[in-house]
Amino acid sequence: MVNEFEIKKQLCDIGKRIYNRNMVAANDGNFSVKVAENEYLCTPTGVSKGFMTPEFICKVDGKGNVIQANPGFKPSSEIKMHMRVYEKRPDVGSVVHAHPIYATSFAIAGIPLTQPIMPEAVIALGCVPIAEYGTPSTMEIPDNLEKYLPYFDAVLLENHGALTWSTDLNAAYMKMESVEFYAQLLYQSKLLGGPKEFDKENIEKLYAIRRKFGMPGKHPANLCLNKDGKNCHNCGGACHSEDYKQFPGYQYDFVGKDCDCDKDAAPAADAAKNDAELVAQITKQVMAQLGLK
Repeated sequence: MVNEFEIKKQLCDIGKRIYNRNMVAANDGNFSVKVAENEYLCTPTGVSKGFMTPEFICKVDGKGNVIQANPGFKPSSEIKMHMRVYEKRPDVGSVVHAHPIYATSFAIAGIPLTQPIMPEAVIALGCVPIAEYGTPSTMEIPDNLEKYLPYFDAVLLENHGALTWSTDLNAAYMKMESVEFYAQLLYQSKLLGGPKEFDKENIEKLYAIRRKFGMPGKHPANLCLNKDGKNCHNCGGACHSEDYKQFPGYQYDFVGKDCDCDKDAAPAADAAKNDAELVAQITKQVMAQLGLK
């Protein structure tokens, strides 16, 4: 039987960790744990997550409606995005939202974490996409988040922060740490002249390790992903499926256990041709505006 008081203490402990690691400021952040069917414990709104005690924690149902909350406390207004994760991912037991400095900086800059630069990130996270911006506390965030849920366990929230989920609270928090560490390494390696990425063969070896371990959760190890023809974790930009064009900045091809997409150069050549045509059109428009021929 779930000991809810122990989980409340765990939520407070994670709050202290997140606050002390500068992953939130003031009253930012929120996290939740599934304790039973249609029952969830979550952090309250309007309080610092670094100074919570168990009586702060609220209980809600699958719609975010309050089941129990002590006077003066109410659930985070962003509980809606947590509920969407639980709804679409029945394997998930906890959701963590924070504003880690490096990961949030990438989210603000509109740069997803797609570069394969270290084994742990490739195996545990894969790529971390950016969910399109939504107004906090509205249904815009869960609606924009939903299409990423079947394929990822972590996303950046555009101009907002990061969101991770996993089997339990500690695992979801550790995934948040991993996202921030990945973002910091990527940022600092760029300052040193740019990261050296793994090649296709080494990436596939790392994905094979993940499959061998049978790690829980979802992971784009079975997806060909590329951004502008670059940084594809599987096929170097050779796959251009129509099925996943709803992901801005990405193209996907779902291929089951292993990537088996077309390896010829035609898609890359088509992409280069399209880029050249786009550049020519933009150049023509700019020259026209400047009164040049």
